[in-house]
Amino acid sequence: MPRPSFYQEEYYPSPMRHTWTDFQRNHIALAGLWCLLFFIVAAFLGPFLVPYGPLQQNTDMLLLAPAWNVNGDISHLFGTDSLGRDILSRIIHGCRITLGTSVILVLIAMLVGCSIGAYAGISRGLRASVINHLLDAIMAIPTLLIAIIIVAILGTGLLNSMWAITLALIPQFIHQTRDLVRREFQKEYIVAARLDGASNHRLLVKDILPNMVEVLVVQATMALSVAILDISALGFLNLGAQSPSPELGTMLSEALDTAYAAPWSVALPGAAIFLMVLSINLVGDGLRTALKNRLLQ
Repeated sequence: MPRPSFYQEEYYPSPMRHTWTDFQRNHIALAGLWCLLFFIVAAFLGPFLVPYGPLQQNTDMLLLAPAWNVNGDISHLFGTDSLGRDILSRIIHGCRITLGTSVILVLIAMLVGCSIGAYAGISRGLRASVINHLLDAIMAIPTLLIAIIIVAILGTGLLNSMWAITLALIPQFIHQTRDLVRREFQKEYIVAARLDGASNHRLLVKDILPNMVEVLVVQATMALSVAILDISALGFLNLGAQSPSPELGTMLSEALDTAYAAPWSVALPGAAIFLMVLSINLVGDGLRTALKNRLLQ
């Protein structure tokens, strides 16, 4: 619908509106956004709608096939596992644990990483050299390996794996924020503000941070997919959430013993992880493309 205008003046959309307009033109990214919204709604509202609890067992229906199979039952849409637990209920609760935990980890890592990165960006001399070399060394190590090392020190469990993945994600935000702050400090409007006597804190809060929001959102989407994979991987390796928790990686680990007799018990949680990560990556790629187009115009 065209925007009504009562005055003879051109309409200039805000940077956020411009980015959203470009994002809508990417139909694949938009489909990924709808898929991600579906997982978010299922994670928050699904546990209140499913008919079975994630730990509820039914010994009369062990390894029941999904409803679309000739041996399936509509009462268990995705079938049951080796203990008679409803797989659909466990997947929905697992999405809540995996996705919800990943969002919390990314928010904490972004807050801490942006604070340290901003300090590293305005630092000069020996402090900047030490921070930069230490950061480059850490960035060369995969996040999953860092998480495994930290879990080996702290011990297994979901809480320890959360701390491990948070500490592993922080260097990415430090690196991104440091580079952004350094680039912004070289621009003319920052130089003019410094000549007027503006402090570094005021420049960061009032001028640089608003210009970093969109880039940090893109970085957060990438970190979110990494966090989901790492949480699932640690659960699969029995280093994260422990059985009988309905975490998706733990469900995959439990289903390996019955993979040949009940392949759906492995395929369905794996498909949930795949679609969740794929949708987040599509959204992140769409945001990155939209942001690049806006900056080029």
